[in-house]
Amino acid sequence: MDKRKKGSAKELRLMVVGSSGSSQFQLTNAILGKEVFSTDVTSISASVKNKGELCGRPVGVVNGPNMYDKDITHVKRRMELRRSKCLCIPGPHAFLIAFDIEKISPNDMKTPWLLKKRFGANCLKHCMVLFAYEGNLDGASLENRVKKTEWYLRELIEKYGGRFHVFKKDWRDRSQDKELLRKIELMVASLGGGHFSCRTFQMAEDSVRKEEKRLRKQRAVEIEQTWNEMEQQYMSEELCFQKDVYIANVRAEIQAKAELDNGWLRTSLARGLGIGLVVGAVIGAIFGSIEGVGGMVLFGFIGGAVGGSAGGTAQVAIKHMENRVTPPARLNFNSIFINRFFAVPRT
Repeated sequence: MDKRKKGSAKELRLMVVGSSGSSQFQLTNAILGKEVFSTDVTSISASVKNKGELCGRPVGVVNGPNMYDKDITHVKRRMELRRSKCLCIPGPHAFLIAFDIEKISPNDMKTPWLLKKRFGANCLKHCMVLFAYEGNLDGASLENRVKKTEWYLRELIEKYGGRFHVFKKDWRDRSQDKELLRKIELMVASLGGGHFSCRTFQMAEDSVRKEEKRLRKQRAVEIEQTWNEMEQQYMSEELCFQKDVYIANVRAEIQAKAELDNGWLRTSLARGLGIGLVVGAVIGAIFGSIEGVGGMVLFGFIGGAVGGSAGGTAQVAIKHMENRVTPPARLNFNSIFINRFFAVPRT
């Protein structure tokens, strides 16, 4: 069941979604005020997260493959959808759906249905449409065009509760930043000030936290050794400062690694390879039918064996990765303190 988590967060987590083309990447550049994606980027094969500020407000922006990217397989698309959720845990404050205002297609009109399928029906309450434009057009006249002139634009935004914003494709133009932030914060506040969450986001968070715990165990000896070295090198307030900086860096490294690779993602990969087993066997049998019943059996066996080998290898690799945990070091004062430090809940 979909639900919203209450409680404000200093950082705004924004999930930017694109239908096709470069609009979502230009929007990320506009939000962060820098060229994260080059102007010729129209698709990406893996989900990514970038951090920065929008009018002084810290933001984390997640991008994934375009919804209608034809160069991505179903298995890869499923994998990257999961990865994007891991990158945005415990859930986004807003979904920003980017379109080129001059290139609205029939597929664009279907995006609300796809979003509900991927994130649940309640996600549309957290969505805002972002129209990209270029040139020296007037923002106010463009908004008027969306609301009153072009019926298909009006129909599109109505599917997202009437919430929209226009932005220039030139990220150097900062004139719209305050208004964009105001609209996002207003939408978030109208929903109770919390972030969007659903069952799959909860699964993503659980898997990332589990992976973080595993990685901390792997680095326990290294962390304790570094702390001991600091205690010999620094005194009093400087020691506390150096420890805080070190732990913050380690925590960020572990979180970033866990978001990109964890048990939930590895399960998705193995499942995709397992499908290859079935498909390999079926295709082998089809080609073998040319040679008769014997050929069907032979080629079906070969196809299944190849697929099974891939799936088995993946399962062994995953099991090996799960079990590669350094035995916990003997608990002393530093070990206990480090564990408690890392256990501090984060919003």
